[in-house]
Amino acid sequence: MSNAEHADDVMTRVVATAGHVDHGKSSLVRALTGTDPDRFEEEKRRGLTIDLGFAHTLLADDVGVSFVDVPGHTRFVRNMLAGVGAVETCLFVVAATEGWKPQTEEHLRILELLGIRHGVIALTKSDLVDDEWREIVELEIADRVSGTFLEAAPLIAVSSVTGAGLEALRNELASMLRAAPSPADNARPRLWIDRVFAARGSGTVVTGTLTGGPLASGDQVEVLTERGVLPVRVRAIQTLGRAVNEIGPGHRVALNLSGVEHSDLARGDVVIVHARWRPSRRVDASLTVLASVDHDVSRRGAYVAYIGSGEFPVRLRVLGPDAITPASTGNVRLHLSREVALLPGDRFVLRESGRNETVGGGEILDVAPIRSAARARPDRSVDRVIAERRWVHVDELEALTGERRTPTLGSWVTAPGEVDDVVAALVARVTAAPAPGLDLAALDERQRAALALATSLEVADGYVRPVAERDELADHPFIAAARSGGFAPPAPEGIDRGVLRALVRRGMLVERDGIFFHIDAIDTASRIAADLLREHPGGFTVAQFRDATGASRKYVLPLVGELDARGVTRRRDDLRIGGPRLPTA
Repeated sequence: MSNAEHADDVMTRVVATAGHVDHGKSSLVRALTGTDPDRFEEEKRRGLTIDLGFAHTLLADDVGVSFVDVPGHTRFVRNMLAGVGAVETCLFVVAATEGWKPQTEEHLRILELLGIRHGVIALTKSDLVDDEWREIVELEIADRVSGTFLEAAPLIAVSSVTGAGLEALRNELASMLRAAPSPADNARPRLWIDRVFAARGSGTVVTGTLTGGPLASGDQVEVLTERGVLPVRVRAIQTLGRAVNEIGPGHRVALNLSGVEHSDLARGDVVIVHARWRPSRRVDASLTVLASVDHDVSRRGAYVAYIGSGEFPVRLRVLGPDAITPASTGNVRLHLSREVALLPGDRFVLRESGRNETVGGGEILDVAPIRSAARARPDRSVDRVIAERRWVHVDELEALTGERRTPTLGSWVTAPGEVDDVVAALVARVTAAPAPGLDLAALDERQRAALALATSLEVADGYVRPVAERDELADHPFIAAARSGGFAPPAPEGIDRGVLRALVRRGMLVERDGIFFHIDAIDTASRIAADLLREHPGGFTVAQFRDATGASRKYVLPLVGELDARGVTRRRDDLRIGGPRLPTA
C-alpha cells in the first residue's frame, strides 16, 4: 500500500512504539511503512534510535496510521517521553531473542502512567528462535503484562526480515484503531511541538500530534514558549505528506507558521488559542509512585515532569503527609519552571534527575489552585473549583476545567447561596441609605446583576431605593389597556413620556422597539417559548413563535428581542434556543 494513497474518508490515528533498545522497533516500522524512521546519520551508523522518528501508511482501505518511533535506550528516555505524551495507542515491541528487559518494563510503566489504554504487542525477530523458545518468551510476556492495559492485547510474532506476521500485525493494528475512542474535540486545539525546523521557501515548520480541537489555515494562534507567548499565524497545514486546509484532533500535523523564527521555538513548546487556556506555573495533581522505587517520594529531590512533549523542572510539595510511599498514590503541588497550558485530566510522568529514575506519574487535578498547600484538597470536580472561588466567570471556569456551565447570574457561575447573600446584602445597604437612595454608580458588577432579583428595590433617577408600599401609578389606565392588549398592546398616545418611563422602571411595562407590553405578556411569551422548545429541542423560528402567539410581525419581533435580552432565549443563526432563564415548567 502506498503512503501517498490516502482518501479523505480514511480514519488516521497516531501510534507510538515502545520497548527495549535493539528490539527492532525502527526495523518493524520500516517494514510496515516502507519509511525509515531513523532520520539522523548517527542513528543509521550506530543502528540505534536516538530521537523521535515518524512514518505513516494505510493499514486497510479505511484505516491509516502515523507511527511515532521512540528511542529504547535508557539514556534517551527523555526523547521517548516526548514522543508518547500526546498519543493514546501503542505498538509494544519485545524481541523474541531477548525477551523482557529493564527498558521494556520502564516503557510499560511509563505508558500506564500516561493513561494509554490501547495497544498491540509485536514479538520481533521471531525468525531467529525456534518454536519452543518463542513460546517461553510469549509466556513471560503474558506474565509481565498481567494486570496492565496490555493484559488482553493481541501478541503477534513477526519478522521484519522475512515479513512473517506483518499482515496479521497490520490487521490487529487496524482493529485496535477502529475500536479506540475517537479523539476528543472540545474546540480547544493544542499541539505539543516535538520537532522544529526551517523549510526552504516556507519558513518555520513545527510538528506534533494535534489534540483537543481543529486547526485551519489562516488561524491566528499562539505558541507558549519558555520566554512567553508568541502570536503567530498558521500559514499552511500538512498531514501524511499532503496539504490540507483544516485538520481535526488525533492526527500527526506539520504547521507552517508565520510571524516567528524557527530558532525561537523548541520541543516542549505548545501551539494553542491562548484565550481558551489559563497557562500556569503551579498545578495540583495526583501522583502514583511506582512499586519498583526503593524510597519514599518527598519534596527532597531534583524532579522533572514530562507533560506532552515537554520536559519541565519542578519543585514538588506533597499535600497532606510528608511523603508518598512506593506503590501508593497521593496528591502533590508542582511548581513548574515555566507556564504550561494544561487541563484537569492531563497526564504526566515524574523522574528524579539525581537518581536518573522514573519515580511515578499521575493526573493534573487543578491548573490554578488558589488554596494554600496546607488547605488544598484537589480533585477534578468542577463544583469544587466553583466552591473555592465562590464567583467565577463562565469563560474562566471553562478555561480552568474544560467544562461549560450555565451562568447562575449574569455571566457568573456561583457557589450555592452566593446570589442570595449578595441580594440580601444589597437590600440591607439600600435600606440603610439616606434619601434619595443609593447611587447606582456605587454598585459593582455583581451587585448590578443581583439588582434584577431584588424585587423590593427599584431604580429611579440613577438611585436605588426601596419600592414604595403604595405606588400611585399602579392604577394608571394604560396598565389595564396594555394588559388587555396582550401581544398587541395599544400605542401610548397622549400619555406623558415621564409616566411611561416610570411604569417601565417599576416593572409594570416592558418597552421594546417603541412598543410597551404589559409584563404579563412577557411572562406568557416566555412560557410559550418553553413549550415550543419542548416540541422543537433544536430551536424554533420566528415564524413558529408568531403562529404560537398569534401576534403580527410588528409585535412578534420585539417580543423575541425581549426574550433574548432577558436570557429566556438565545439566537443561533435563524433559530431561538433556550437561554439560562428559560422557564422549566
